Amino acid sequence: MVAISGVRDMVDEDDGDDEHPGWPAGLDASKGGKARAASLTPEQRKEIAQQAAEARWGPLPQAILESSIIIMQRQIACAVLENGQRLLTQETFLTAIGRAGKAKGGQGSVRLANSVDGLPPFLAAKNLKPFINDKLRESTTPIVFRSLRGNRAFGYDARLLPMVCEVYLKARDARVLTPAQEHIAVTCDVLMRGLAHVGIIALVDEATGYQDLRTQSELNNLLELYVQEELRPYLKRFPNEFFKQVYKIYGWPYKPGSTKRPPLVGKFINEYIYRALPPNVLPKLQELNPVTEKGWRRWKHFQLMPDTGCDHLDKQIVKVTTLMEVSENKREFDYYYDKTCAPAYQQRLPLVLDVDTGEMKKQEAK
Repeated sequence: MVAISGVRDMVDEDDGDDEHPGWPAGLDASKGGKARAASLTPEQRKEIAQQAAEARWGPLPQAILESSIIIMQRQIACAVLENGQRLLTQETFLTAIGRAGKAKGGQGSVRLANSVDGLPPFLAAKNLKPFINDKLRESTTPIVFRSLRGNRAFGYDARLLPMVCEVYLKARDARVLTPAQEHIAVTCDVLMRGLAHVGIIALVDEATGYQDLRTQSELNNLLELYVQEELRPYLKRFPNEFFKQVYKIYGWPYKPGSTKRPPLVGKFINEYIYRALPPNVLPKLQELNPVTEKGWRRWKHFQLMPDTGCDHLDKQIVKVTTLMEVSENKREFDYYYDKTCAPAYQQRLPLVLDVDTGEMKKQEAK
């Protein structure tokens, strides 16, 4: 996901005493603080910042997703809170309607949070009030939340944007806008046209089910970069070191030069190499290269991959080999793999397979 551009670090500095008895003699507070900060991991610093924020502001709703949307060439940062509420960040909300992203006088979000007659500054003008209903008035309170980075941020309910645009357009139709407000009305007109276009497209897609076909079409376009039906000449892509490390983390004896691999090795490659490629790549390869009656596949999967797919494959092989080199066993490898390769939102289940280790060693000894 793209980080919200309108979110700023709002964490205040610590108000603690200048002297801390726990520091070595001769080390002042600033040096001690810097030394302590340098010894902390990024995760520890983030946790401390969140604890300080909660102590100062109280518990805040947490953003679980952040991204940005583009409407008529205007980029608007957005977020979804853990309660499902959709937000537009305050700064990009303001710039989207043609206002300054930061309030005057250096007050920033604090000034914008203080309403006039229950309204934010961009709706507080007297000539706009006749076009503001109670529902809009209730929706204008800025929402304070915690971004994915752990910082305090301000946002507005996403539904507020078209409502604000309607106010300026109604005021324009009534010919009550001031010259300074004319450019905001023009911007709101552009935004409403864009929202209407996106809205009708989304409605048609949802009603007809085309959104599923559209997603499938995008996946098909991606598959063309990773899968081809034309067979390419065989060229060894998995180095011996890769297989040596696989045997090491499973605790199997490795016999250099042997090309006979236990079935588990193939399952390992599918799980940690091919499944790391874009969705549907492995199923498509398995469809084009099915298991024969003798129980093996006629070609290597990578022989059905064009250059783009092979480049990604090679990088994944190097990454997995490196992780195996620093791992003592399979459990340790899974830990490192989950930290570096698995998506943050995915809790991947361990690959559990029944293997007769004694039989394995007998096969390798032959």
